[in-house]
Amino acid sequence: MSQVAHYCQKCLAANPLGQEFCARCGTRLMIIVEPPAARYESAESSTSNEEHLLERISALENRLARLSEKLERGLDLLLRQAQNAHFDRALVKALVSLLTDDGLVQSDRLERLWIDRCQKDAEEQQESERREELRLKILANYTGHERAAFEQCINEGFLFIDDEQLGRGIRSLRRAAEMAPDNGPLLYFVGEHFFKTGKTHRAQNYLARAYEISPEDRRISLLLGLTCADEGEAERAKDLLNSATRLGGSSFAAHYGLGRLFVAEEKWRKALQEFKLALASKASPEAHYALGCLYYQLFRDALATRHLRKALELDGRYGEAFYVLGLISERAGQKKIAAEYFEKAGLRAFTRNTTVARGKGQNSAAAVVAPLFRSSSAKSRRLITGGDRRLAEALRQDALSECNSADVDGR
Repeated sequence: MSQVAHYCQKCLAANPLGQEFCARCGTRLMIIVEPPAARYESAESSTSNEEHLLERISALENRLARLSEKLERGLDLLLRQAQNAHFDRALVKALVSLLTDDGLVQSDRLERLWIDRCQKDAEEQQESERREELRLKILANYTGHERAAFEQCINEGFLFIDDEQLGRGIRSLRRAAEMAPDNGPLLYFVGEHFFKTGKTHRAQNYLARAYEISPEDRRISLLLGLTCADEGEAERAKDLLNSATRLGGSSFAAHYGLGRLFVAEEKWRKALQEFKLALASKASPEAHYALGCLYYQLFRDALATRHLRKALELDGRYGEAFYVLGLISERAGQKKIAAEYFEKAGLRAFTRNTTVARGKGQNSAAAVVAPLFRSSSAKSRRLITGGDRRLAEALRQDALSECNSADVDGR
């Protein structure tokens, strides 16, 4: 019985079936490299279907072999990198353990810092991707006749922002907004920047123009409602914040803003309802603190104490919560306990100035002013973001987070 041989397509040497390379010339053994008809110069020569199929099989075989080699090299590289990463991590853990034993490093604090850093890097990457998508959207929405100048301002603005030159970047984008007063995405982005930096008057200017273009955009309704509340436009602010909750669902920022407006109007029942909705939307120390202040205002000290302690469970260094607990204890005549709370709040001394004598027919809730609610009326500027910096920052962060999630949902 004759043995089947695999002939080399280059030197025609016979090789055992299953061998990968030619034993004589080292060429990779394949079924065929070129059809026999291609060896002749006659243009009229024709090839059979079998020859075409063999040629394709040979090409696929060659590509598959190359792909297999690349995958093997890639897998080997990944394994080596994984091994190096394992050794690096073991070395870092050993160094941290050594420094912790010597009292030079706090391992818990180091781990928190590392997690925060990783989270910050991820957020920066996500924000960069969001800006790039927004840049393309802004350019696509331009309908004017100065496209070259507009594109230059937009590209320069976003390049400056990516290079952490925020002021120059926003100036370029504001110039672009003057060229395109009907570009909703651009107006919203500039307004969002001013909202983020606390410049509510400028934010209101751009967001109001964006709202005229896209009145059903919940992001614009939310940010514009909060800026209107801070600018003393209470009725418009309530309409916009209610619209934001109707279009996009509950959020801490919207309900807290509505609650503060109702507090300023002394509509305590509505304020209580909104603060409860704010807490249900986001169970944060700030939400518990706000609700605790409202219960303190309403002389419901047991409920106020419960929420203030919840806030301290979530953040044991919340000084404002200790302060209100001190006010509650002092009102109950527990001077010693009140002094302890004031000390934890960072106050060495406390002057009693919050309790007001009740007049005949006076609402009991008006007899005391909680620290959070010392703004006098709904027309006061900085009604929501003034006074309590921590709550103002929590409000901005939640509003911007809601806007970013709306961007993701809209993609």
